[in-house]
Amino acid sequence: MAHIKPFSLFPVISDNVLSNRVDQIERLFSQLTGSKSISSPIQTYNLKQVDDNHYELIVSVPGYQESDLAVSLKEGRLFVEGRKEEKTKDENEKWIHRGITQGQFTLQFDLGKNVKIEKASLSSGLLTVSIEYEVPEEEKPVMIAIENKDKK
Repeated sequence: MAHIKPFSLFPVISDNVLSNRVDQIERLFSQLTGSKSISSPIQTYNLKQVDDNHYELIVSVPGYQESDLAVSLKEGRLFVEGRKEEKTKDENEKWIHRGITQGQFTLQFDLGKNVKIEKASLSSGLLTVSIEYEVPEEEKPVMIAIENKDKK
């Protein structure tokens, strides 16, 4: 089952607060009833600012290989997709808990214009996508000198 999670590079605080509340309610429900969470699992990720124009998106993808993953950029929207066939259940296997999902997922990040993906790499179950913002000269702020007319 595929799911899509949109994300802006600069998230709105109220969205995070609501999302955290929903996650807390789902965890509580799961603890009280022993049932699985109400919503589908979401890939976890970190976003790190390297400097003014460079960022790193780090997505947790345990068990995925390079061939199972795809990273693409279209019209300022970054897509991270994972496609892995679930193993068929063996009647002899007795799982106590299976919390590591390895099916299909799609993460979507709205990065806006003037963005470039420098590279993507996979190491120890973490997919790192290096993002660069190229601000054109005409969009950079221009400092205007202030003349003091009182001084002669």
